[in-house]
Amino acid sequence: MSSPCSAAAKWLLHCGGIAPTLISTVLAPSATPPPDTVHVGVHVRRLHFYLLIRYAFHLGRCQSRCLAVGDRPPHALRVRQPHWYENVSVDAIPATIDWRTNGAVTPIKDQGQCGCCWAFSAVAATEGIVKISTGKLISLSEQELVDCDVYGEDQGCEGGLMDDAFKFIIKNGGLTTESNYPYTAADGKCKSGSNSAANIKGYEDVPTNDEAALMKAVANQPVSVAVDGGDMTFQFYSGGVMTGSCGTDLDHGIAAIGYGKTSDGTKYWLMKNSWGTTWGENGYLRMEKDISDKKGMCGLAIEPSYPTE
Repeated sequence: MSSPCSAAAKWLLHCGGIAPTLISTVLAPSATPPPDTVHVGVHVRRLHFYLLIRYAFHLGRCQSRCLAVGDRPPHALRVRQPHWYENVSVDAIPATIDWRTNGAVTPIKDQGQCGCCWAFSAVAATEGIVKISTGKLISLSEQELVDCDVYGEDQGCEGGLMDDAFKFIIKNGGLTTESNYPYTAADGKCKSGSNSAANIKGYEDVPTNDEAALMKAVANQPVSVAVDGGDMTFQFYSGGVMTGSCGTDLDHGIAAIGYGKTSDGTKYWLMKNSWGTTWGENGYLRMEKDISDKKGMCGLAIEPSYPTE
């Protein structure tokens, strides 16, 4: 599909994993969409177009389904452990924080058609704590995790878990830089002997279903977060604060890099995604904070974790 809807089509093909045959056509505003499609309005050059997407769309969303499920323990069995920020008073932390303005967030990256969001989430959190601890912001290699962390739950483009990525980083003696081990968006052979550029000493889980505990952690460092990235509310997010209904089937890893409040008083989490800069707010998103469901918007409070230095 070409201009004027090329940008939208590229996003759908790239982030949605939709086979080209599943995008039917571009219709004029007066045309009637077939009954087995959903439509997304795209305003380009003062014309209104519809991108028609078969309901099979959700089956092709490879990027959002990148967290391992295999022997993953149920959330309810996650043992509550003491964590670094347990005794921190909510009154003692900033009302708002954005780790981008503190220089602890690398530019938005793009995982492409490889289901390794777990690696991008873990790396984002690791880059953050390394910057906070050493004063150096280093773009670390997701590809090293994809290629080398394959002897446990993590399986490259087939999915993985952020906690297991932290375990690998510790055991491996750190990660090398992105420039030294570039991202290829595909499984590859592990390049042994890569020089470590940064390391962590451990990791901790934030108490489950506790946004106040998550806030304490994010006030001190970027945190890895699992969400329901396959939910349409998440997939079609384009800006503003994400509110409303969203599932809690955790299948995508992102990073919480701040929190704040809009002018109308809506509280939100600031998140870094790994779907490139054409998605969301230049690759970032804001998700409603402190909602009635203890699991958080799209399940964000179920399984957060962070590396320690």
